[in-house]
Amino acid sequence: MTGAGGAKYTMRRVVRQSKFRHVFGQAVKNDQCYDDIRVSRVTWDSSFCAVNPRFVAIIIEASGGGAFLVLPLHKTGRIDKSYPTVCGHTGPVLDIDWCPHNDQVIASGSEDCTVMVWQIPENGLTLSLTEPVVILEGHSKRVGIVAWHPTARNVLLSAGCDNAIIIWNVGTGEALINLDDMHSDMIYNVSWNRNGSLICTASKDKKVRVIDPRKQEIVAEKEKAHEGARPMRAIFLADGNVFTTGFSRMSERQLALWNPKNMQEPIALHEMDTSNGVLLPFYDPDTSIIYLCGKGDSSIRYFEITDESPYVHYLNTFSSKEPQRGMGYMSKRGLDVNKCEIARFFKLHERKCEPIIMTVPRKSDLFQDDLYPDTAGPEAALEAEEWFEGKNADPILISLKHGYIPGKNRDLKVVKKNILDSKPAANKKCDLISAPKKTTDTTSVQNEAKLDEILKEIKSIKDTICNQDERISKLEQQLAKMAV
Repeated sequence: MTGAGGAKYTMRRVVRQSKFRHVFGQAVKNDQCYDDIRVSRVTWDSSFCAVNPRFVAIIIEASGGGAFLVLPLHKTGRIDKSYPTVCGHTGPVLDIDWCPHNDQVIASGSEDCTVMVWQIPENGLTLSLTEPVVILEGHSKRVGIVAWHPTARNVLLSAGCDNAIIIWNVGTGEALINLDDMHSDMIYNVSWNRNGSLICTASKDKKVRVIDPRKQEIVAEKEKAHEGARPMRAIFLADGNVFTTGFSRMSERQLALWNPKNMQEPIALHEMDTSNGVLLPFYDPDTSIIYLCGKGDSSIRYFEITDESPYVHYLNTFSSKEPQRGMGYMSKRGLDVNKCEIARFFKLHERKCEPIIMTVPRKSDLFQDDLYPDTAGPEAALEAEEWFEGKNADPILISLKHGYIPGKNRDLKVVKKNILDSKPAANKKCDLISAPKKTTDTTSVQNEAKLDEILKEIKSIKDTICNQDERISKLEQQLAKMAV
């Protein structure tokens, strides 16, 4: 274990070689902030904000239920009180997460014990959205964590205060894995590894666990990873190691690095300070930088992880005056490579959201390929069924050399299975496409073929109506001319 002073001295000495030692953080000008937003006051340690290359989503105060805003990135300035929201939950929203494979799909977990998955129109909301694409019901207490699988399409994880983790196939609305006997106390956070074959969790029982969800077994665990009573966080790094934040017995904030193959002793453990806000880690696998944002802090500290001692190297701190209520973190695809931007945060204040841009100053205007190795793109490497059957795949990488141009997203379609039999009648209204119990696979195939046929027929009737409308309007114009 390295003491704070010694750690910082060694860190500085080693980090001289790093190209990230001059990373420079700057908040945008006032007119580029999102203003007059009533950020949620719910007492929950999630980030309250999720961002992708199209939208920023923010959990807000809502009377009589739970809601979040979804704003196109360019919709800066004052946000009108009447701006439409996503408001289908009956209790406060606790966590939101954008789908990594579809920039118009977002999941939300709520105090109403449900997870909802929403499809946002391409250009943002013009009316409030109350009907999700699918409602996922299976938790018996509030759902505080939602996290999409990094490489498999339509696979979503949720964790609730019932101490259960459920992994859903969103494409069918089914809960396919239920890990309900692994945690004896509240789950603080869950993180997928790079290819989504494992998850790691931090829990109120002070344990960090590495779990194989498909085998439903604990692969590694560490008791008292941090000895303090306040909340911990654990995330997977690209090399398979686990990074944790937590508190010492003396309530000092700590960060640590662990190898799941040997959790006896940490690879590194550093004390930071005695503030009491939970440290939310944001990790960039391309640059191996971890940004730590404390809830209630007014700073973002960043560290580089390397395989040389002391392994966790302090880089710098971005400081501001105002404390942060939450924080959104943009994926690499949404950054401006021409400005050498390596990270963008969306800092939540009480009444606004303020983007903070992290850049590496470079003299040249050319594309800096050492700052931008190929990064995870929006294409899923696996279908949900393949992953549930046991396949693994790394993310499909894309080059950012010419910037990222968002493609067309396909709509999320949910074809539910067996749902009429398993749901009480009162909930039938939330089934989008419900099918009676399938007896054999052939019936299922026939039904799908029949469904395609009906959809084609509807489309052809709609086309006919459009053509007739055009014909009518032409005839009316001719009539009007003759009348003149």
